[in-house]
Amino acid sequence: MTVAASAGEKILILDFGSQYTQLIARRLRELEVYCEILPYHAPKAALIAAKPAGIILSGGPASVHEKGSPRPDKYVFEAGVPVLGICYGMQLLVELHGGKVAPSKKREYGRADLEIVADSPLFADLPKHLQVWMSHGDSAERLNNGFRVDARTGSAPYAAISDETTRQYGIQFHPEVVHTPLGAKVLENFARRICRFDKRFTMAGLLESQVAAIKAQVGDGKVVCALSGGVDSTVAATLISKAIGKNLYCVFVDTGLLRHGDRERAEKVLGQELKLNLKVVDASKLFLGRLKGVSDPEKKRKIIGKTFIDVFNAEAKKIKGVSFLAQGTLYPDVIESVSVHGPSVVIKSHHNVGGLPKKMKLTLVEPLRMLFKDEVRRLGKELGISQELLGLHPFPGPGLAIRVLGAVTPALLSTLRAADLIMREELKAAGWYDKVWQSFVVILPSVRSVGVMGDGRTYENTVVVRSVDSRDGMTADWSRLPYDLLHKISSRIVSEVKGVNRVAYDISSKPPATIEWE
Repeated sequence: MTVAASAGEKILILDFGSQYTQLIARRLRELEVYCEILPYHAPKAALIAAKPAGIILSGGPASVHEKGSPRPDKYVFEAGVPVLGICYGMQLLVELHGGKVAPSKKREYGRADLEIVADSPLFADLPKHLQVWMSHGDSAERLNNGFRVDARTGSAPYAAISDETTRQYGIQFHPEVVHTPLGAKVLENFARRICRFDKRFTMAGLLESQVAAIKAQVGDGKVVCALSGGVDSTVAATLISKAIGKNLYCVFVDTGLLRHGDRERAEKVLGQELKLNLKVVDASKLFLGRLKGVSDPEKKRKIIGKTFIDVFNAEAKKIKGVSFLAQGTLYPDVIESVSVHGPSVVIKSHHNVGGLPKKMKLTLVEPLRMLFKDEVRRLGKELGISQELLGLHPFPGPGLAIRVLGAVTPALLSTLRAADLIMREELKAAGWYDKVWQSFVVILPSVRSVGVMGDGRTYENTVVVRSVDSRDGMTADWSRLPYDLLHKISSRIVSEVKGVNRVAYDISSKPPATIEWE
């Protein structure tokens, strides 16, 4: 994503591999503070180009004592902008400035009472005692070079430190997590008071800057857009259309992996209501043919990703002068697919970031790449897209292929569509569809169970209903749906969907599970 890059218009977050790094960005954006994440090893040139108003050093799993432990470029401390170190980031401040960090006698993990013992702008307008979240095995034991203690806990005498002369601050706790209830205020104080960052990151401002960025990137060129009919691709297409008008060519691919009614809704909403330049391509035989007999989920995702690109390249050749491919890639897709920032772990690939050929002939346009799902919905509202469409539950790019566990067949897809439709109908009828983040059905072909229907014995498929609550898809908890609603969903599926005699409800959270089963 491109945002105005004049000096002091963003907070820069250097990622040292913390599972919470993206939450720092989320909290800052909620405060209308624009921020970007770079890897901890970003070179000096990248740091200078970022023109930050301040720099945050994230936490991370490493120890500063380890050989080869992550270190930022020394320019971080020479740039003349405020620095905030969080957890590992704070330990770096201590270690790199002549202090001492050692393994804690008692590892601190969980809630702690923080006592503020010095007057610091980082804790302005906060009470003297705060509930905070700790997660560390090392602790500071000695400070040096002008640092002082600002706060402590029972187990961490150096829980917050500062050197106001150089405007460097360190905190051992995590202000970005919900378990630190007033943590957002700490981040706000850093951005607004210490960095004197007064610009506001709003959807209206983002819309304006993104339209300008798309015009600058594309010029008079033509763009082919991969439309799925979901929120992400629709917002991306509408945004690009606002920038370049009829030079945007939208392609909706019927993969044969769609839910009931997806194609019809796309033709009505995208083509007729939003008046996008839309073409529908039926490639279902191609997708299902390539997926035949494939059970491995990663192979399925890669096949689907490659087939998407093949279809788009074929369509692009029919459009004279097209040179760009637009996608609705979101930040969580990027984070989970590729370790683009710190030393994090690749969880799974996504069709729009993990399956692109190295010699792709089209240049990517991804205006939503640095946004979270709720931000995309807010941007869509700014664009005038209806709430009916913006309220659609997320639907993965690989479609129903990753909700059929194992090999995909037309028969299993048909069964899954019928069960999924019933679940959606009942959620809407009960007023629960808009209350949850995402709901869907998974079919388990390899798990067949004995049942009784009428007077006969059955041996048929099991389906699992999955419903989760989340803000941005990075973490999620299972939805506490009413028992009566679950009973109705289960009863209808078993009664109306041929080949299913058992319904289960998934009560796993993310982490440790992922939202999708594959």
